[in-house]
Amino acid sequence: MVFANKEDFKQRFEERLWEAYEKPLDSCTLQEKYNNLVHVVKDSASEIRTRTSERHKNNKEKKVYYFSMEFLIGKLLNNYLVNLGIRDMVREGLADLGEDLDEICAVEKDPGLGNGGLGRLAACFMDSMASLGISGVGMGLRYHFGLFRQKIENGYQVALPDAWLSDGYPWEEKRTDASAEVRFGGYIDREFRDGKLYFEHKGYTSVRAIPYDVPIIGFNGEDVNVLHLWDAKPVNDTVDMDAFNAGDYAAARKARSDIEAITCILYPEDSDGIGRRLRLKQEYFLVSAGLSSIIRRFKSLYGNNWQEFPERVAIHINDTHPTLCIPELMRRLLDEEGLEWDEAWDITVRTMSFTNHTVLPEALEKWSIDLFRELLPRVYMIVEEIDRRWRDMLFATGNFARHGATAVLWDGEVRMANLSIIGSHSVNGVAALHSEILKNEVFRDFNAIFPDRFNNKTNGISHRRFLIESNPGLASLITGAIGDGWMTDMQQLERLRDFAGDEGFLDALANVKRENKLRLADFIKKTTDITVDPDSVFDIQVKRIHAYKRQLLNALKVLHIYNELKKDPSLPINNYTFIFAGKAAQGYTYAKEIIKFINSVADTVNSDPDVNGRIKVVFIENFCVSNAQLIYPAAEISEQISTAGKEASGTGNMKFMMNGAVTLGTLDGANVEIKDHAGEDNIKIFGLRADDVMQYYRFGGYSSNDVMNSDEGLKLLTSQLVNDFFKNSGCNFWGIYDELLQRNDEYFVLKDFRPYVDAWFELGEVYRDRKRWQAMSLANIAGSYYFTSDRTIREYAGEIWHL
Repeated sequence: MVFANKEDFKQRFEERLWEAYEKPLDSCTLQEKYNNLVHVVKDSASEIRTRTSERHKNNKEKKVYYFSMEFLIGKLLNNYLVNLGIRDMVREGLADLGEDLDEICAVEKDPGLGNGGLGRLAACFMDSMASLGISGVGMGLRYHFGLFRQKIENGYQVALPDAWLSDGYPWEEKRTDASAEVRFGGYIDREFRDGKLYFEHKGYTSVRAIPYDVPIIGFNGEDVNVLHLWDAKPVNDTVDMDAFNAGDYAAARKARSDIEAITCILYPEDSDGIGRRLRLKQEYFLVSAGLSSIIRRFKSLYGNNWQEFPERVAIHINDTHPTLCIPELMRRLLDEEGLEWDEAWDITVRTMSFTNHTVLPEALEKWSIDLFRELLPRVYMIVEEIDRRWRDMLFATGNFARHGATAVLWDGEVRMANLSIIGSHSVNGVAALHSEILKNEVFRDFNAIFPDRFNNKTNGISHRRFLIESNPGLASLITGAIGDGWMTDMQQLERLRDFAGDEGFLDALANVKRENKLRLADFIKKTTDITVDPDSVFDIQVKRIHAYKRQLLNALKVLHIYNELKKDPSLPINNYTFIFAGKAAQGYTYAKEIIKFINSVADTVNSDPDVNGRIKVVFIENFCVSNAQLIYPAAEISEQISTAGKEASGTGNMKFMMNGAVTLGTLDGANVEIKDHAGEDNIKIFGLRADDVMQYYRFGGYSSNDVMNSDEGLKLLTSQLVNDFFKNSGCNFWGIYDELLQRNDEYFVLKDFRPYVDAWFELGEVYRDRKRWQAMSLANIAGSYYFTSDRTIREYAGEIWHL
């Protein structure tokens, strides 16, 4: 137990407050109270972390290093109080002192360390590793500013700085003693000594990498792992005195500014050469600093016994951003440790594993050879040698026809996905369908060469974050029905199926949902000034805005329903609240136009008295972990409508399911497995299948104009895009119109429109049978056991990391 009892907590809280601020509690600001509570919890976590580290070291346990450019960890205080099992005690203790825990927790900012599913997955995985007692370290970057803070002004997305560190971050601990040096640019000198070729890096620019440690507290408080966040600083803090004295203060600090830019902003806009250069520097900075830390620790424990390295260390590459781990480890083993190529390569491949998160060609990362070679001269030489040896192997084994698809260096570019596959012992997709597409389509040539290297690990989410913490009413209801064993063994949720005919339980489930809807409705009113009906159906789509995720299809459906209600106000449908949220990348003009379109539909619908009370449309700005924890528990219909074959997995679909929403979706990503685990009658699937989409891409035969001209509803909708229907919003939507009808609707929005609308109406009919709907909701909750990240991490641990 972290605290002996409530009185022990109160004493430690007040004592530390005096030590830190030298003033009584009633004179402290909320920020000071928050900082103090964090430090009290962190002090206890530090003790647990020391015990955890000693146990792992004494047992010589293999350590997993999870490299990711994103860790979307969300607010930690409330989550860690849950994991430590002390939330109720702390709440009561603070109440005795006249303080409100929720008010104190609300002070915490969402760390700007990630953007979407990739980063949230990494955070869930770190949570599961700590909760399962796996020795794991997250390797990420300490961005001073997140992607951006989204505001909606006049319907448009406006990007503001996400200055999440403005009040400090009390969870982190600066570790100057563990700093590393990272080198960029320069040139490589070579010389023969004693018959061996040696390489020396000269003329480079040095950057100091300083780690900031954030504790990762596992459930039940038995294990604490760590997230290393690396910050970029100059090795020598200098200033150009001549420039400063001449009044050119920016030039005087330019060298420092160039270095600190590496960890300034998450995902700098990289549509031009300057942005691309910075992005590559970020990726190498993470990899080089992280490997310095790993090698330092290994040598302190095991000396130079390098053959033991893969037995003690697992390095996991989360998508292609950290792919440079492969040539960088080779560089360390060759140049710094003196190993020969074959031994170093064997060690590297046995150590590395790679998760691919996409099937989109534009997301398979590539770098200009010229930029790569200039910035990372020695690493490029190693990549060149990897590519040469790969080419020779293909020729020797009769596979040379596969060279074009599998080469690392091709057409003036370095292909990072190909390097990841060649340099790893395991390559996994993140949903059953996605993994099959990788093997049979995207990487089919590699799969033919390495049939045992590819595998599937369906994503999972932390049920501690997205059920126990986010939905305490549901968690309490479940525990009352089946006990609390499910919190550590999610498969016990299957026992909820026994309550499918229990009207009392189903009524209680409905009451929990309504309380969550009231909570979200209150948040919407406070943040948007839109009043929504908590007794309407909450139909929700929240995720990154992208053409293939088809928020456009959803918005067109809403506009179609509006058109139908205008024609027939007595249309027999339920009352609905349609909720959207998500950010569009700053350089993604089309996605930003979709946001404007959604908000224009909202303005039209919400201001029309003819449909008042029947439908409302809300766009929640700045989607993040905090508001997601309000949104998922309140959802009744989960919109998972990406073009089939395009969504790798999705994790939002799992969060909705775990909170009892019913999926309306295509047979894409993890929706396939959601259907299997919820039951076919408890999900609504529509539209093209992945094979259908692939056939159209390969052989043609699709005409969006033909589809539009055969459907009167679509004729009206597409005309409304450009005929001044939205004149009150100040624009027409020619970009969307052209994408649908001039560029033949790449993501089959019009093709799937009618099946989607029909499925939506059918689901609405089911909703009217309240008992049936609650039973469907319960089936989803029961089946969500499979989608805990604990299950996923157990599979990684046993089948990939070999723990």
